[in-house]
Amino acid sequence: MKQRDLAVKLGISNNYLSEIESGAKAHVITIELLNKYAEIFKVPASTLMLFSEQLESGKRSEKLRVSMAAKVLKMLDWIDQHDDQQAA
Repeated sequence: MKQRDLAVKLGISNNYLSEIESGAKAHVITIELLNKYAEIFKVPASTLMLFSEQLESGKRSEKLRVSMAAKVLKMLDWIDQHDDQQAA
């Protein structure tokens, strides 16, 4: 899914989504937005929150945090593609 398409589905600007994905706005995500993410990617919001808590534990380096976040984004993209294939 392209970033602009996700931004439209989430009802936010592409710039805001970019800031969220880069970690610049990670602490200002509302529960409503988190629930939209969860609905779009068909994962429990609690899973996203748990992942976020693990990243913020302070025990991980920034490089590792970014690497883990990239893997989660790839996983969410895979889920989206898999759902599209099943719908077809």
